[in-house]
Amino acid sequence: MSSENQLSIDQRLKVQMFEMKARNLSLEQTQEFLLELFRQMMVKENLMAKITES
Repeated sequence: MSSENQLSIDQRLKVQMFEMKARNLSLEQTQEFLLELFRQMMVKENLMAKITES
């Protein structure tokens, strides 16, 4: 099953809007965005670990 099937209609619309914006990014902007996204994912992972420790 595709992960997109698990999204609400609103979420699918947001994905489409994000895709349209992402396609217009330069290589440098894309790399910076991916690095920031990865950093934020790690922060989220740390927060989730702290929540489950409690």
